[in-house]
This record gives sequence, structure tokens and C-alpha cells, in this order.
Amino acid sequence: MELSQLRYAVAIGESGNFTKASSRCNVSQPSLSQQIIKLEKELGHKLFHRLGHKAVPTEAGIVFLERAKRILLEVENTTKELADSPSLGRRITIGAIPTLAPYLLPSLIARSKRKFPNLQIDIREDFKVHLIQAILDGELDLAVVAMPVQDPRLYVEPLMQEPLLLVVGKDHPLANRYLVTGEDLANETFAMMGSSSSTAAQIRAFCGVHHFEPRIGFHCSQIATVKAFVALGAGISILPRVSRSPEDKDSLVYIPLADASPVREIAMIRHLQRFQSRGSEQLLGLLRDWKWEEPAASSGLTVPVSSDT
Repeated sequence: MELSQLRYAVAIGESGNFTKASSRCNVSQPSLSQQIIKLEKELGHKLFHRLGHKAVPTEAGIVFLERAKRILLEVENTTKELADSPSLGRRITIGAIPTLAPYLLPSLIARSKRKFPNLQIDIREDFKVHLIQAILDGELDLAVVAMPVQDPRLYVEPLMQEPLLLVVGKDHPLANRYLVTGEDLANETFAMMGSSSSTAAQIRAFCGVHHFEPRIGFHCSQIATVKAFVALGAGISILPRVSRSPEDKDSLVYIPLADASPVREIAMIRHLQRFQSRGSEQLLGLLRDWKWEEPAASSGLTVPVSSDT
């Protein structure tokens, strides 16, 4: 039995297709198929039902794939542990949700370059559900996401809490209000991140507390797009405080929500069984020490909020 055969089997199990698995493993489909046949003969069990273009694990295949994933993870951990020498460069991959990545990652990487010049960081910006799966699949070392996260395979470390603020255009009727209630928003049109966004889920929950379903006029994949629609007066939104920027001062106003104000908790996640390299520990230290500054607060951005919010 060879490690390559384990990798091929896992790729088939995860993609459900021999062609996709061969592309993922950078090997021809006939070669991959021959290796799986050889593996099945060695084990004395069929691992997959061949159903046209689909490959579905057999009962024996389900058991084998679970063990194969563990073995491959242990091999990866062993390789990293042996290679994790102070004399060698370090490379890690971190993910962050779209409502946090633009404000956290550039500053984090800049600090890392100053403090740990040999630490190489690859980044991935994606929705929470995809980042969690990437952690479980071993594609990411760390990820910074919004709570809740409930998976027994993950280590979760809370980092900070942050309020969500109402954002409206400069000419919106609510723009001069210091506080806004949930009921004030019942007839408004919202510009929001897509359904996979944890922020979107919090907005729906906030509206639910106030007994109305948000009227969503714009589904966006980036905060910048949400801001653009709001600035045009096409809708309103609710965004994390950290998303405020000096460039917003001429077009947007951020206002606290007076009742049942939504708050998000940010946490770091990693796989419990993944080897924690020296580079990962260094980056985690930077995350713990990060001041979670609010860019707008130090920029002179004027918003109708009191100084203690």
C-alpha cells in the first residue's frame, strides 16, 4: 500500500468522481483507476460503487477513507514537525471572512514581516462555512471567523467582540439620528452580504427579534459593494464597526442600534489534530496581541455617535 494510493482514494471519496480526482491529483485517469484497482485487490474489498460518472464509497470504502484521512494527516504533521527548524523558512496559510479580511490581514501581515521576517503567510478570504471546511480538509492552518462555531474537531479561541452598526447614505432620513431602533428599519430595503455570510445571518436574527423580515434588494459578495449601494441611497445595511473607513465620511453615516444591538464575536479556529508549527504559534501570538483598532476612530471620521460607543 502506497501513500499515493491513499491520496487517490481520498480524492475520489471527496469529489465523487474519478475524473475530478485525477485532475486534483495531477495524474491521468487511467493511472488513478489502475492504482485503485490494485489497492482494492490488496485489501480484498471494493472501495467504490462505479455508478456511471459517480463514484460512491462502499461500506468498506467508508471505513477505509476515514482511516486514510487520518494517516495522511499524520504524515503531513510529521513532515511539518521534522521540517520546523529555526534555520528554515516557515510557511502557513490563514483564512478570514470577507467582513474582516480587508481590515485584519494587511495589518497582520505587515506586523509579521517586521517581527518574523522568515514567516511566509498565504491568505484566503472566504465565507465561514468554506473556511471551516478548509480547516477540516487540512487546507488551512488557521482561520479567523465569526461565532458560533460548533464542531468537535476544531479548537476555537475567542479573540474579541464587536458591535454591528447601521449604515445609511448621507441623505437618508435616518442620517441625522443618534440612535435607531429595530422598528425604524422594518420598511427599509437592505443591501447585504450573501446568504453564506455570518453577518447576513446576524442581520436576519436582529430583524427577527423585532418581528419583521428584512426586505433584501441587493445581495453582495464584498463589503465595498454593500457600501456603494448604500452610498447611492438604494438601501441601508448593518455592518461590523471595523468596516468603517476614512473614505466613508463623504457618503456614509454609521449609527448605533438602540435596542438589542447586534454584536459579533470573532474567534480563531484550527484543527485539533493538526500539528501546530512554530509559524502558526507566532501568527497566533500576533492575533492575540492585535489591538483590533477601529480605523475610523483614529481617522477623524464624523458619525452621529457619542464618543463612548
